[in-house]
Amino acid sequence: MIPAAINNPVVAYSRLVRRMGKDQRLMATHISLFTALFVQWQRNGFISPFPVTRKELMGYSRIASIATYHKCIRELDEYGYIRYQPSYDPVKGSLVYWPDCPVP
Repeated sequence: MIPAAINNPVVAYSRLVRRMGKDQRLMATHISLFTALFVQWQRNGFISPFPVTRKELMGYSRIASIATYHKCIRELDEYGYIRYQPSYDPVKGSLVYWPDCPVP
């Protein structure tokens, strides 16, 4: 059974994935990357924004090409599934804002 504290984020994620399934612009790599972003959001206590690194996300999503990763994350941002704030500092990592999540 899913604890009540994370029930709403899981339901929201499920709705977004269903919406993504109907979006003809998206490929399997977009959904795989979005799932990796959900895992990172969960690991950060469902707090938005949360830090991510390209290396971690590429590993979780099984995306081998840096160009494909950048294309997918940029398009997820453009299409409104996430808000992506890139950082060019490899230690700090980039920030991702989860949709419909209040910003502190």
